[in-house]
Amino acid sequence: MLRPLPLFLGLRYTRAKRRSHFVSFISLTSIIGLALGVLVMIVVLSVMNGFDHEMRSRVLGMVPHATLEGGQPLKDWHELAGRVQQSSQIAAVAPFTQMQGLLTNNGQVQKVLINAIDPAEESKVSIIGDYFVQPAGSNGLKELEPGAFGILIGDLAAKNLGVGIGDKVTFVAPEVALTPAGMFPRMKRFTVVGIFHVGAGEIDGHVAMAHIEDAGRLLRLKPGEVQGLRLKLHDLFQAPQVSWQLAQSFKDLDLYARDWTRSHGSLYQAIRMEKTMIGLLLLLIVAVAAFNIISTLVMVVTDKKGDIAILRTLGATPRQIMLTFMVQGTVIGVVGTLIGGVLGVLAALNVSAAIKWLEGVLGIQFLNAEVYFIDYLPSQVQVQDVVLVCGAALLLSFLATLYPAWRAARTQPAEALRYE
Repeated sequence: MLRPLPLFLGLRYTRAKRRSHFVSFISLTSIIGLALGVLVMIVVLSVMNGFDHEMRSRVLGMVPHATLEGGQPLKDWHELAGRVQQSSQIAAVAPFTQMQGLLTNNGQVQKVLINAIDPAEESKVSIIGDYFVQPAGSNGLKELEPGAFGILIGDLAAKNLGVGIGDKVTFVAPEVALTPAGMFPRMKRFTVVGIFHVGAGEIDGHVAMAHIEDAGRLLRLKPGEVQGLRLKLHDLFQAPQVSWQLAQSFKDLDLYARDWTRSHGSLYQAIRMEKTMIGLLLLLIVAVAAFNIISTLVMVVTDKKGDIAILRTLGATPRQIMLTFMVQGTVIGVVGTLIGGVLGVLAALNVSAAIKWLEGVLGIQFLNAEVYFIDYLPSQVQVQDVVLVCGAALLLSFLATLYPAWRAARTQPAEALRYE
């Protein structure tokens, strides 16, 4: 089968020759360097995508997208919830009351934010029902009954307090009660009826849940009164605008809005910015590999000056000579990018399992839930990232061929053959 001369020669020069093993070795290192650069970029970007996804699905699945609260407790939350759900951007609404304080047990103390909820409504706005480890295989929200003063806590808090299902914990509110004997902190005994593990240390260690009627009794609210409404939006990034507009539309109730960007927005923005900055820094690895292609082709041109001169005397044009070395450099770029792309996708798909296995072998945990917002290494491969990385590598590889190919095309036959 006939092939164009530049393609035939470019492919031939890429393969090993008896007289140019060193040049072939340099070509191989260029391929390996480019492949490693592409592999690392895909893996790191996939890990950052994983953090972004877990932040959205787990942390923001537990944290309210937005809340509507008033200066006074809401008396008829059902009527307000019906009005709020008329907005097309609201997916679900549930009542809540919050209490901050301490949980204690046998001298162990843990700060906690108790979200008092309606078990029948909470599953509409939260993912907590999918993450209970005790009772195993059940939705722990069903364990909350009015008047029983049960509490749901995270496994990290349960570990710190040394409690399990059925154990008692004492909630200490940051208030005092006046009694004939003096002032005493307001305390209440709760029974642990469920333990959950979301994988986010902030939630597993410092968030608990109780029945909304029990919290109302503890806070001395009237029956049916709640602190506010929790909103779940179809698009969580619209939470600031939508919640503010809703609060303004109910002027008769004097409501104010809060959304997730105030509590976790900085963390989410940090993840997004880190992905961008790390991507740009890792692109330098690919750029270095592309520069290796330049040095490889410059050495090939020097090594092949005699061949170039003979080809020119046989009628090859400068354009054909230039295309020959562009083909060689492009082959190196394509092979390195393909190898790096395939290995990068495979590594990104298995990096979470590999890190978990390594943690088991070494007996250590790389991501501690008490330090990081999740306790495992997530990874999510996105097609657009793989295409972007491979496209950038191919483009840089192609640009790297231009200068050496141009130098080859300028080779003068007489000058090259003078010392042959």
